[in-house]
Amino acid sequence: MTTKTPTATAASSQKMKNSKFHKLFLKELKDIYWAEKHLVKALPKMKEAATSSKLSKAIGSHLEETEEHVNRLEKVFQLLDEKAQAKKCEAMEGLLAEATSIVEDTKSDTMVRDAGIIIACQKVEHYEIASYGSLTELAKKMEHNECAEILSQTLDEEKKADKKLTKLAESEINDKAAQE
Repeated sequence: MTTKTPTATAASSQKMKNSKFHKLFLKELKDIYWAEKHLVKALPKMKEAATSSKLSKAIGSHLEETEEHVNRLEKVFQLLDEKAQAKKCEAMEGLLAEATSIVEDTKSDTMVRDAGIIIACQKVEHYEIASYGSLTELAKKMEHNECAEILSQTLDEEKKADKKLTKLAESEINDKAAQE
């Protein structure tokens, strides 16, 4: 077993920073940064469109978390000595357009709309779970341990938000929507 000296670790870290792998990591960070910033703008509209006070509250709670996710990503950029820069996320743009369409295509003050909002929100959550899960693993591979911890914390919150939406759909909204 060999141990890395501080100089060897620094040299390895510098080599990794210039690697295609690290550039992929940065590209994906910029992508999710754009996604989170745009989600902050979209969630209040979904919250307002919700009929159920429980769904509205869940979306409001996740809005607060999403604002913190933006702050955490800025911290990750800072730890990497990189400027926090967003790169348009085509996937999130599409998911948010779909969410808007669901709201526009369903009658207000209905559980059917709420069921649609949950579907749209869960699609967003699943995208974020995939992104943060991958970013966490890339950070670990490059030994960006503090970055990995921050990204993992957000990943855990995204998973909890998804479970909360599932529970809300299964416990009341889908049943009510099916009766409308």
